[in-house]
Formats: sequence, C-alpha cells, structure tokens
Amino acid sequence: MDLHFGDSKPTDEERAAVDALLGPPESSWEGADRSDADLRWARGGREARDRRDLLLPGLHALNDRVGWISDGALDYLCRRLTVPPAEAYGVATFYAMFSVTPRPATVLHVCTDLACAAAGAPGLCAGIEERLGPGSGVSVQRSPCLGLCERAPAALAIRAGDPVRTAVSAPATVRDAVLAASAPDSAPQEPPAALAVPQAGQAGLMLLHRVGVVDPASLDDYRAHGGYAALRRAFELGPAGVIREVTDSGLVGRGGAAFPTGRKWQATASQPDRPHYLVCNADESEPGTFKDRVLMEGDPYALIEAMTIAGYATGAHRGYLYLRGEYPRALRRLEHAIGQARARGLLGDDVLGQGYAFDIEIRRGAGAYICGEETALFNSVEGYRGEPRSKPPFPVEKGLFGKPTVENNVETLVNVLPILTLGAPAYAAIGTERSTGPKLFCVSGSVARPGVYELSFGATLGELLALAGVRDGLRAVLLGGAAGGFVRADELDIPLTFEGTREAGTTLGSGVVMAFDDSVPLPRLLLRIAEFFRDESCGQCVPCRVGTVRQEEALHRIAERTGAAAAGDIALLREVGRAMRDASICGLGQTAWNAVESAIDRLGAYE
Repeated sequence: MDLHFGDSKPTDEERAAVDALLGPPESSWEGADRSDADLRWARGGREARDRRDLLLPGLHALNDRVGWISDGALDYLCRRLTVPPAEAYGVATFYAMFSVTPRPATVLHVCTDLACAAAGAPGLCAGIEERLGPGSGVSVQRSPCLGLCERAPAALAIRAGDPVRTAVSAPATVRDAVLAASAPDSAPQEPPAALAVPQAGQAGLMLLHRVGVVDPASLDDYRAHGGYAALRRAFELGPAGVIREVTDSGLVGRGGAAFPTGRKWQATASQPDRPHYLVCNADESEPGTFKDRVLMEGDPYALIEAMTIAGYATGAHRGYLYLRGEYPRALRRLEHAIGQARARGLLGDDVLGQGYAFDIEIRRGAGAYICGEETALFNSVEGYRGEPRSKPPFPVEKGLFGKPTVENNVETLVNVLPILTLGAPAYAAIGTERSTGPKLFCVSGSVARPGVYELSFGATLGELLALAGVRDGLRAVLLGGAAGGFVRADELDIPLTFEGTREAGTTLGSGVVMAFDDSVPLPRLLLRIAEFFRDESCGQCVPCRVGTVRQEEALHRIAERTGAAAAGDIALLREVGRAMRDASICGLGQTAWNAVESAIDRLGAYE
C-alpha cells in the first residue's frame, strides 16, 4: 500500500523550486500541463531509479524556497522522480531541518547542546521566545550542536526564499539572535575562521598553517602558499605510489574509528567492479566538534586538492562531499572553490592536463547525527532514510550506489597533503609509533581560549588545556564528545594518542575536549547527553531505539536523588548500556552509554 495525497497540488512557487533543480517536466506523468506534454510515456526502469538520489536535493529546494514541504509539493517531487510518496514522506520526516507541517519562513535554531548549555543556552532560549512572542513570523527551535562551540552559545537563522538567507549569531545574545532572525541581511558578519584557531599564523603548523594566512576565496593565494604541490607529486608517484606513501605514513582515520587509511584506499582501488566513488564525510555532528568546519571555511582548496588525490589513488572519477546542513558559510566557500578549480582545469575531464577526470558534487545533510555513520550517509545520498546498513559487505566492496567506495572525513583527507609534500618517513616521525602525524583538537567549555588546536600526537591533556587557558575550578573533561567519556581533573597527564586514551579507559574520538568547571551541574549535563541520543537514534534497531529512551527515563528519575535511592536505576542503566553496546547495529547505540558510564564510575556523578 502506498501513501496518496489526494487532490493536493503544488503552488507555483513550489513547482518552480523543483523545476529549477530538475528542469521542466517532459511528460504529463511527471506533472506537466497536458496541453503541452505527451501523456503516452513515462520514465521507468533504470532511468527512473537513477534519479532517486535527487530526492534529498529536491527536499532542500522546497524547504529553502518555502520554509516547509507541503503535501502537494512532495507529491509533485515524487512524480518528477518516480518515487513512491510514502517513501519520500519517510525521508522528509527523517531530517530535523525539514518540516512537513506549516511553519514560518524564518527558523531560528538555538543550540542547547553541551558547550552552549554550559554557556547559558536555556536562558538565551527563554529570552528569545519572550522577546519574539507569538505571531512574530519566526519559529524558534532548540537545536543540537551547531558546530560553533568556540563561540557558545550559538544561534543560526534561516529565512526561506529565493535565495535562502542565513545569519549566525555566536556568541549569541537575545538582541543579536532576534536581529539575525528578523533581518538576516543586516545581522553582523561572522568573524573570520582564523579566530577559531588561537595558533593561527604560528610556525610549525601543518594542517592549519594556511588558516588566517591565505584568502580562502583566492585560488591564486592558495597556490602561492604551496597549494597543488601535493597533487603534482601524486601524479609523479602514480596511484599505487600514493597509496604506498599513505600506508607507510601510518595515517589512520581522524573521525574516531582510527582505521588505517592506506589499507582502506588499497582495498577500494583493488576492486574490479566499476565505477569507484569517493565520499568526504563533512557531516561532523558530534557535540563539541568543529574542526572540519574551520578547515572548510578557512582553507577550502586544501580539501578539494586532497579529495582529488584520494580519487586519483583509488580509481574514482566522482567525489561526493556530504556537508552539514548547519554550515552555510562552509557551503558558500566550497561552492566557490569548486567552481574556481573547475574553471582552472583542477577539476573536470582533464585535471592538470594529466588525462585524469575527476569532479566533486556537494550534497547537503539536513540535521541527522546518524548520517555521520558512513553507510547511513550512503543511504542519505541515494535518497533513502539515513539508516545504517549491516556489514559485511563493507563499503570498499559495496558502498555508494552499490559500488566500491572510499569514505574519509575532512581532517583525514587534509592530512594527505603533508604526507605527499614531506614524504611518508618524515610524516611518520611526527607523533608516536602507533599514532603518527598531527592531530586537531576542538577545545571548548571552561577555557579562556576555546578553538581548534593542532598538536603532534603524544602531547598530554594537561598541555593542551594549558594552551587553551583552563579556568579555575575544573571538575571534569569530556573527551570524544557525547559518544566519548569523562576524565577527572587529576587525570590531565593522559597522553593524547589513540593507544594512550584507550589504556586510560577513555577514547580520543574525533578530538573533542570539553572542559567543565564546578559551576556546571553534572546531572543536567548527563541528561542532555541522553536526550541527544534519544533524539538522534534512527530507530532501526531495538537495542538503540528502546535503550536510549530507557536511559533518559532513568536519568530523569535519579536527577534529584543520590545514594541508595538511585542505586536501582543505576543498576538498570548498566544493564541497558550493556545491551546497547553489545547489540546495536551501529556506533550510535554502541556508544550512547559511554559518557554516562564514565561519569558514574570516574566522577561519582550520583554519589
């Protein structure tokens, strides 16, 4: 049985939004006027299926133009793409940034996640709602992390229209956030990305050395500061030589899983099935993470060059850059950079005159933490709900569109540039034997200088916090974000390496370091983490779908209780946590209990 919308019709504006993406309809089956089009044919078979991946861009087109997705608009998009309306409705309702019910054209997203909550986000939300009042024409939505933790608390205003308008207020005040929502074009401009890098301009940086030094909009400036030297070196080495360098460097994934990058590239390159795809995962939605945003905003050409090298090494001719929907400035910077690279022969049919064809397409996410998981991301790009797939088969065998796919995050890819310019031995000499190279850390919370820091692996947590200026009264540090774990204020000698944090019983994750002083109520912080996982669970598997709800319920019950009164619920939390960790299909459910467990065991949160 399918879902039908009866006689719902799209408005002229909704029809124009879809047609701007897909072109005018060619037959009445696709929604064209019967007097102007042929009713005798419709797309079918492979041709229809090949257009399914345009569903997410189509939903964005409608949401951007009108502010929400009506029944008539969804029905028209489904006709154009030959997608069953029930399936499209399931996709549209999967993402937090879309709405299938009427709402104002302006939406103000106010972050209420960990760093912003500690910086007064609840009071900010209450003040904004009081100032705007009913009938303001602005929908205020409490949002998970917006990736602006160094400027907490943060707010993002999105006004639908042609074109869509956005404005960021961070650090936000009631006045500035209301101004961003009511007059996005008049709101103060965001500060440059370099302000998120306290080390900007310092000698010795490898990944951040151009941020704040080059004009992110200028390809010539990028090339004048060493840009595209790594790609030329890649063409000299050949695909196998590039993979050998990456393997010998010891580079592992920087998104948290720490899988050897060279092994992943080699496994993809050796697959006989064609075509191969490259996917850059720029959907960093882990609370406390913002390093990829800073790289994309401050040095966008570096990511484009790195993706081109990865595509060349693995035999891919098309790359997909899956970007967070909450990153409007990064989107503008990357769209401009890709256009410039394409115009100058650095993308397209003949990159640098070497006979290699490669191009990049940006796909925007729409507010779903689960799409940071690689197979959920593939489903999202393909036009399905962003739910993880079972493994095996692994993405290197059957990934995007069922073809061999290599997937890396932004930081991992950008590390390839110094590997090729310095050489694998020099890169491997940085850091430790098992954690080589530099690492980016996102420091926020109770510190004087929050931002992205670049350190060699092996530096201690205390050294990093000293750079950031940790405040007096430090109570705990959260490593790895909501999926990570807490450590005590007397454990700052933990080495920041994958093996060092593992031996200390915690995790390095994607590089999140959030400091909390004794003014932050720990039970409320844990409850926010539980709320986050409950909201972000895709619901596909029972352990995660039910477990995240039970975890939040138990934390609500013990929020005001300690000692023996809370013992029963703490025992229940442990049982639920074990079930989620052992039986969930993906990392979201497997790690949803980590931070709460560490707070109970290491910090004595409810004693």
